[in-house]
Amino acid sequence: MMRPFAALCLAAALAAAAPAFAQDAGQIARVQGGASCPRCNLFQADLSNRTLKGLNLSGSRLRQADLSLSVMNRTSFAGADLRDVNAFGGVFSSARFSGANMTNATFVGAYLQGSNFRGATLAGANFSGAEMSRATGLTQAQLNRACGDEATTLPAGLRIPACR
Repeated sequence: MMRPFAALCLAAALAAAAPAFAQDAGQIARVQGGASCPRCNLFQADLSNRTLKGLNLSGSRLRQADLSLSVMNRTSFAGADLRDVNAFGGVFSSARFSGANMTNATFVGAYLQGSNFRGATLAGANFSGAEMSRATGLTQAQLNRACGDEATTLPAGLRIPACR
């Protein structure tokens, strides 16, 4: 028979070993069906090739999610975890990325006109070929940590380093 303290230690060790942030399949399915899901765990969600306009995904964990070729106009990603997201060729016009962590995200060829990036972390993000000339909230300091190419369009007076 196990002593109560030993049982408690074993339970704590097992809980610590379990993945703390595994994806929530139910939440992912709801978003795939077009429902808003603020503060949801959408880790590694496949939202590619979908039209999901006007959703509220603020504060959600979308790390490593696939948003490629999706249409997510007017969607709020405010304060969301978008690290390592693949949003290749996605359409995000008038989306809200304010305060989002977009570290190492790929927005190659994405349409981001009218999107708000105020306070977003763009370290390592790739915006090659992205259309951002009417984006708001962008600063040169943010863009200095991201990269793009000669096809990236930005608001007047801003520039982006070339990807290596």
